[in-house]
Amino acid sequence: MRHGWVVPCASMLALAASCIATAPHGIERETDVGGSGGETFGTTNPTTSTPPTSSGTTDPHAVLGAVPAHGPFSGSKHVIVHGKGFEPDVRLWFGDQLAEDIIAIDPTRVQVSTPASDPGIVTISAQNGDDDSTLRALPEAYTYDPLYAEPTSGPVAGGTVITIYGKNTTWDQDLIEARVDQKPCTTLDVVSAEQLSCTVPKGTPGTKSLTVVTSTGSVTALDAYTYEDSTTGFKGGLSGEPLAGALKVLAYDNFGGSPLAGAHVIVGDNLSTALMAQADSSGLAQFVDPSLDQPVTVTVAAECHSPISFVDVPVDTVTVYLNPTLTPQCAGEGDPPPTGGNPTLQGQVRGELMWPPNQEFQKGDWTNIPGPNQDEERIAYVFFATRNHLQSFSLPSATFAVTEESPGDLGYGFKVPAYPGNHAMYAIAGLFNTITSTFHGYAFGAVQGVAVYPGQATESVIIPMEKPLDQALVLSVSPPPPGPKGPDRLNAAVALEIAQSAFAILPETHKTPLIPLGGPVVFVGLPPLDGYLTGARYITSAQAVTGPSLSAPMSVVGSVGTTTTSIPVNVSGFVAVPELVTPAVNGAWNGTNLAVNFPSGAFPPDLTVYEIVGGGGLVRWIVAVPQANHAIELPDLSGLQDAGIPSGPLVIGVYGARFDDFDYGDIGYSHLRPGGMDAYALDYFNAHL
Repeated sequence: MRHGWVVPCASMLALAASCIATAPHGIERETDVGGSGGETFGTTNPTTSTPPTSSGTTDPHAVLGAVPAHGPFSGSKHVIVHGKGFEPDVRLWFGDQLAEDIIAIDPTRVQVSTPASDPGIVTISAQNGDDDSTLRALPEAYTYDPLYAEPTSGPVAGGTVITIYGKNTTWDQDLIEARVDQKPCTTLDVVSAEQLSCTVPKGTPGTKSLTVVTSTGSVTALDAYTYEDSTTGFKGGLSGEPLAGALKVLAYDNFGGSPLAGAHVIVGDNLSTALMAQADSSGLAQFVDPSLDQPVTVTVAAECHSPISFVDVPVDTVTVYLNPTLTPQCAGEGDPPPTGGNPTLQGQVRGELMWPPNQEFQKGDWTNIPGPNQDEERIAYVFFATRNHLQSFSLPSATFAVTEESPGDLGYGFKVPAYPGNHAMYAIAGLFNTITSTFHGYAFGAVQGVAVYPGQATESVIIPMEKPLDQALVLSVSPPPPGPKGPDRLNAAVALEIAQSAFAILPETHKTPLIPLGGPVVFVGLPPLDGYLTGARYITSAQAVTGPSLSAPMSVVGSVGTTTTSIPVNVSGFVAVPELVTPAVNGAWNGTNLAVNFPSGAFPPDLTVYEIVGGGGLVRWIVAVPQANHAIELPDLSGLQDAGIPSGPLVIGVYGARFDDFDYGDIGYSHLRPGGMDAYALDYFNAHL
């Protein structure tokens, strides 16, 4: 059974490419002999006979190796296959799976996106078109790792919740442990026989292994997770089983990841009746009490840190990461708390933008870009896909621009820095007006699964620039009714999801018509979703906002996905804009009571998030409540030294968040932020403490 694989590096030469080190080392084997040799091909292969292996330097056709030589069984990994005699119509098979998105760089290199496959070691075969005489194979050329993780990266402080995927595993029966860089997950839950939920432990910068241990052995995937600086917000939150008399609370510093020994943990909404404890040296506070059989309010506060509260917690584990506060009082006791920085050694990606060649293995011209006028120039830019589909388009530094004069063998060269991890990349080419500094895109290209390693360069990344930006998408939007303060206009946008939660932000895909709308909102300048973009999606978003600054009060629909431009996209589900009841606007707050209403006329939220900001913006108390209209009580933190909100002016931000599949018992920090909400409304209110 695959779930019981044991992979000792010393005993399996075929896995040497992934066992020797965590970074690529070029072609792992020039020739392989004694391989399985008995593989047969599927119906997509031009022959049912076993193809000849690469047999030496005199053979005009050969498959010599792959870089990298391993990757996830889910496929979509960027791989360069090295060999001889490749032609532009070359086809490649990984085992019996025909690969797609094939680009012949030159007669010795082919870029490919790996097809999905079962875990294990496979032969790579190549054939030029339908010419059977060119069919060659390299046995044991590529290894499909037995597991992989999503997301693939997170902060060195740990706390990222990842999903570990296996195939044909029985983790619901025989799981023992999961490890990142040989350190056990701090929490581990079995989602299904083939999925685990793991909270990543604290680590060191770089790309690390992922291991799952079962009663029958262990399996490991190298280069599966990268520790880096991250702001994606996967850390912390609620988890575990329903409350049944016991509660565990873990408290950490959000910048350094260190345990917050001595942090105050308050279970209850009033100090006179609450259960209280201080976190130990590991950041842990545990409670065992018969009263813990129904939802409770959990507040964590620590000296020189901003507090957080989860109201009506229904589960037995709460993990919090508190932000340090850089107030004069805290800084006066010594050096201010560390504020992170960037401990990760960057890598680099080098490659070329390729237009369809006029002749075999020759540069193609920028024929899909109009000829420039006097004040224009043809130019292209390379981007990394972002996790934030609401991000606005902006041009990178001119240092990284690609022009028709950029050197390259098959295309036009680029060289860009990158954080370690597994990336989707895209490029946009068009006309740049040197007078107005505006850019209009005409051509698009993308590539997935580009692995970047700390301090190293990933070479030969080819981005084909054949997709025209000529598609139009129509949004039919039903914004919420405006309140006395707003919203009064729409901020609508479209992004392109080129890989899971990896978005390409395109130019001219933001519009801001006034409310009420005069009709549908139309976007022009999207690529068609065919060829290597088959499976991609257009992700639309709409924000009902106020004023030219596009600010609060606002109501935002986070995303609606579609794969076609032939049918208008219906954008609805806006959340009602919140109205703060307690404290009164511009009034005094007692530090404990909060109440809010969400008017009718739009959707009520699943979750309300308060962000109470004091101390000139240095202290932020986050309060999460799984309700819409409500009145709640919080413990009074005024008696805890430098752990609560200081007296003075306050700004109280109130989010009302809607989720497609809401489970408060599984809420993470990402759900407390706009980027993790499917829809939300927001307004700010002034008060004083």
